[in-house]
Amino acid sequence: MIRDDIKSATIAAMKAGEKDRTAALRQISAKIKDRDIEERTSSKVIPDDELVVSVLQKMAKQRRESIDMYVTGGREELAAVERAELAVIEEFLPQMLSEADTIAAIEAIKAETGAASIKDMGTVMAELKARHGAVLDGKLASGLVKAALS
Repeated sequence: MIRDDIKSATIAAMKAGEKDRTAALRQISAKIKDRDIEERTSSKVIPDDELVVSVLQKMAKQRRESIDMYVTGGREELAAVERAELAVIEEFLPQMLSEADTIAAIEAIKAETGAASIKDMGTVMAELKARHGAVLDGKLASGLVKAALS
């Protein structure tokens, strides 16, 4: 389980005296714990690894946006901190689908569902997320689906 890997990495980082890495790992654990608390009131049960991956994806997206803003604003030292945190987060994320694999998945779903126009984009995206949600880059997939249905 990814959660156990994060705990092990936190302990190893603490023993090695890696303060920045330890802080990033503790931040990840805190976000996961926050999400656990949110899910207590939810009626649907999400598998543990799926929950952890969704938290990590959200954190990675936030870091990427922060890096862009810091670089644009000329704050390279802050961007470097965000890059270090992003590297730690990405260690625990599963390998994302490549562009070629995403296109192949879209074509398979188009064939199965009979999607032919842009009106079917929601159907294709929903099926794509259901099959490949944890390893799917939503922004890339959205653009590819739009191009495939145009």
